[in-house]
Amino acid sequence: MAKAPVLTPQADDFPRWYQDLINKAELADNGPVRGTMVIRPYGYGIWERMQQDMDARIKDAGAQNAYFPLLIPQSYLTREAEHVEGFAPELAVVTHGGGKELEEPVVVRPTSETIINEYFSKWVQSYRDLPLLINQWANVVRWELRPRLFLRTSEFLWQEGHTAHATYEDARDFAARIHRHVYADFMENVLAMDVVLGRKTPKERFAGAINTLTLEGMMGDGKALQMGTSHELGQNFAKAFHTQYLSKDGQQEHVWQTSWGFTTRMVGALVMMHGDDNGMRVPPRLAPVQAVVLAIKGDEAVAKVREIGDRLKAAGIRVQVDDRVDTPFGRRAVDWELKGVPVRIEVGPRDLENGTAMLARRIPGGKEPVRLDGLADLLPKVLEEDQETLLRQSRERRVARTSEVATVEEAAEAAAGGGWARIPWADLGPAGEAALAEQGASVRCLVAEDGSVPDADDAPGTVAIVARAY
Repeated sequence: MAKAPVLTPQADDFPRWYQDLINKAELADNGPVRGTMVIRPYGYGIWERMQQDMDARIKDAGAQNAYFPLLIPQSYLTREAEHVEGFAPELAVVTHGGGKELEEPVVVRPTSETIINEYFSKWVQSYRDLPLLINQWANVVRWELRPRLFLRTSEFLWQEGHTAHATYEDARDFAARIHRHVYADFMENVLAMDVVLGRKTPKERFAGAINTLTLEGMMGDGKALQMGTSHELGQNFAKAFHTQYLSKDGQQEHVWQTSWGFTTRMVGALVMMHGDDNGMRVPPRLAPVQAVVLAIKGDEAVAKVREIGDRLKAAGIRVQVDDRVDTPFGRRAVDWELKGVPVRIEVGPRDLENGTAMLARRIPGGKEPVRLDGLADLLPKVLEEDQETLLRQSRERRVARTSEVATVEEAAEAAAGGGWARIPWADLGPAGEAALAEQGASVRCLVAEDGSVPDADDAPGTVAIVARAY
């Protein structure tokens, strides 16, 4: 009788495969309140690596970290009509505190444009105070009707950047800088994720924005996932909160603003873009553990793997030693494979006699014997090769599963078949976008024919990317 697979095969049931892997790789559990999650240490370790790299990039762009309250007066949200309308269905509202009914209900932070503008209006007085570039790492709550761990949860972790500028051009350029040089560069060069950069249609823009720049990735089943967004807010919030500055000409002017965010959804994206039927495949530049050294059995092997671990750590490799010889080797190997650690170095009594170890590479697959005395020099090269492999595979999948189409029907058919479609926006338009929505597909973003981000929705040659989405 054939042994049951550890995970549901992707081809049989991709959503079930995803849930199996989140559980068996020990990334997260469902929280006690519907839509919440408990992020387990391995999952949080991946998020921490993302957070640390992203935080450095945000600071390099000139932003400083701050923190704003979780609870926001409900009246703040009502000042910007489009904003409150967009978030109203997702709000969690507190009406009682300390055993008494509150004089004014407060909203649990769904995003912070309103409360940050309340303080920007106090801090900005003159053109000398601009640009004001603020970022915060926080949790937010958006009541989710169809939760899925990491992808859509009622509470999630993120960074949200908020900036104020003296001119439209300065704000526009900063939003684009975050979009390309912070988010896209991180996703491609650290997460090894192929992403399409574009602008959202007016229908899909962030509530209260004049333009939303997005990064869209193709998951293993061909669906799209929004990976991050950078918004031009224009002067909408500045006017609502009277965020003004005295210009060089002595005139009171409203600031121009941006906001931008990146969330724990990226852990789910990592699973769905790179994972296979054996588990996760974590890009080496991101991996909390780049190499695990396993003792197969025997006291001598235990001593040797500890020595190897110390040597690899000294060489700058993030390594973990697994010397739990009282646990069957096969079970431990499967657990590390599920977690997607890029390489395993397996050492047993016979290997010690030969001065070798078995090197198992998670990303391309396969095993080969290697000399123990050459590991510190070999592994950095192997890890870089595997990083490049993941990015190439994700790009090849998107290209192979993207079709050029001419009609709404063809676009919907491509999306239903597990792929993306490219169709001229001039041929689709808002009416076609609405028709696609009725068939379960959406316009993920608008791009120029050459793949760049168009300057405007109606720019000549603009192409719509159509897909089913998470």
